[in-house]
Amino acid sequence: MRAARGIEAAEPALREEALRPAERATPRGRSALPREEARLTFGELVAATGALALQGELTAPLLGVSTDSRTLQPGESFLALSGPNFDGNRYALDAVRGGARALLLSSPERATELRAQCATVGIALHPDPRRALGDLGAWYRTMLAATVVGVTGSCGKTTTKNIVRGLFSRLFPVVSSPSSFNNDIGVPHTLLLAERDTRLLVVEMGTNHPGEIAALCRIARPEIGIVTTVGASHLEGLGSVDGVAAEKGALPESLPPEGLCVLNRGSRHFEALAARTRARVVSFSVEGVGERRGDLDARELYFHSGGTTFRLNGYEVTSPLLGTHNVENLLAALCVAQGLGVEIQALLPAISTLTAEHSRMERIELAGVTLFDDCYNSNPQSLRAALRVLAGLHGYRRRVLVMGDMLELGERSAELHREIGRAAAGTGVDSIVLVGSHVEATASGLLEGGVEPASLLRFADSEEAARGSADFVREGDVVLVKASRGMALERVIGALRDRWSPSRVD
Repeated sequence: MRAARGIEAAEPALREEALRPAERATPRGRSALPREEARLTFGELVAATGALALQGELTAPLLGVSTDSRTLQPGESFLALSGPNFDGNRYALDAVRGGARALLLSSPERATELRAQCATVGIALHPDPRRALGDLGAWYRTMLAATVVGVTGSCGKTTTKNIVRGLFSRLFPVVSSPSSFNNDIGVPHTLLLAERDTRLLVVEMGTNHPGEIAALCRIARPEIGIVTTVGASHLEGLGSVDGVAAEKGALPESLPPEGLCVLNRGSRHFEALAARTRARVVSFSVEGVGERRGDLDARELYFHSGGTTFRLNGYEVTSPLLGTHNVENLLAALCVAQGLGVEIQALLPAISTLTAEHSRMERIELAGVTLFDDCYNSNPQSLRAALRVLAGLHGYRRRVLVMGDMLELGERSAELHREIGRAAAGTGVDSIVLVGSHVEATASGLLEGGVEPASLLRFADSEEAARGSADFVREGDVVLVKASRGMALERVIGALRDRWSPSRVD
């Protein structure tokens, strides 16, 4: 079946509504899956979603599913998703002009209009096309022989998902979403990317309110589940870290008895999560001690310019990805081997080919400055991990931290920003740049931790910080830029690239 396009290719207003603030990303285009044959008919679309067919041949083949009239390709179906400030029904005629073979609409009035104008196009009516997309994804899941791996966690979801794909794709056909398609729109689209010969399908699952993970599991029905970490993220909707753990635990709970549950043995929530699953539990750890040592345990970590080297089960492993947190993500991915009957040794050669994802501890070498772009997302746990990486980097004139607000922390936001300030104060960073509305809380923690006031700079937003970037970076520096996605610190990244590109160095 041809690629289904979802979050990143949704109409603009819906795309913004569908992507959580910390997970919005620049569209990367559509998948390159082949279009040779249709594997979905109009009748199957109607039956899977419970829609009312108003006109059209039920046997008409559909080459894919699209939610964006601008990128829809001839022969595809168009689902008119709608949001609070968006009505996809308005774009149905554009979809027909683009070659849509079928429409799934929620507006009876619009359906009546189009029946008079488009006699050869299949038209169906459904009160909630967004729910219909989920039902379609769940139906298509039953058509697949692939093993589905669900990945969730407070941070590391996308990286772990991509590591799983990178490790196993050399052995058999693997499909995963091209970006963070991790909600009730993205997960069905990820399922629809798979072909009949797909052996492994990796699905990312995000949440910011109770019940979301369980709903996604009902659609994807994973047989292997990974919980990367549990930490203070999305507290506005989940209330507390224990609330986060309870929500993430819906993935282990959904797994079948013959499945595999991959958990972080170092997490204080390990026992509670393990108790919620019927599946076999396999754990991972870094320098685990006693009961906190996982089935896969990385030891003797060493950070260097080429990445991270460690020992694992008697092997010396070098990963291009920096940081303890990325070692944990790699170990979680390696644990999947036990659910697929693959020897870990067969996966080790692929580790050297892994690359950092865009804006996730992405190393950028400029003329005189080394830049680490980690501004895709931030919460207390992931920021502490990034601080450990920065503290371990040596051989530079200065270590500079550009730290934007951590979003969606609810009532504890000021407290957590103050705590992270105290944590940053103990890392030996030479200069710290604060951006956002919580700079005073973060600054108070830094000053309490002994940071000199002269080493702090404060900016109200990313535009102001980008304009001031020349004031806080010098030749020979290493710079880490870290913030929640909603802070838009890619503007700072862009300013630093412009200032320190080879053609612009003074």
